Amino acid sequence: MPQITVEYSETLTDAFDRRGFALRLHPAAAELIGSALPGFKTRFHPITEAAIGTGDAHEAMIHVDLAILPGRAPATKARLGDLTLEILRNHLNPTGALNTQLTVEVRDLATYHKQLLPRLDS
Repeated sequence: MPQITVEYSETLTDAFDRRGFALRLHPAAAELIGSALPGFKTRFHPITEAAIGTGDAHEAMIHVDLAILPGRAPATKARLGDLTLEILRNHLNPTGALNTQLTVEVRDLATYHKQLLPRLDS
């Protein structure tokens, strides 16, 4: 926990430092919500086809879904959303040819089960 899913327009592939984003977000979010850093997992999914607004080819998007265990105050969730947007902006190179919408959803996990299978050589 948390489970983080990032969907991004394929046209942003070269402009979006995905690994840098995740490695900056994980410790900052862990401190904010009081979660253990090793539990953070971020998955990235390029969007090859989408219609944004009127469907203009100059539109792009990045959406981050942060699913966290319940119990955080609404103000903490709001700060997590703002923090995520800030880090996201800092890991996206300017793309003057695109209007890019950045969105974040912070939500509680309904149920969550986890099992860790350790490395055999550790």
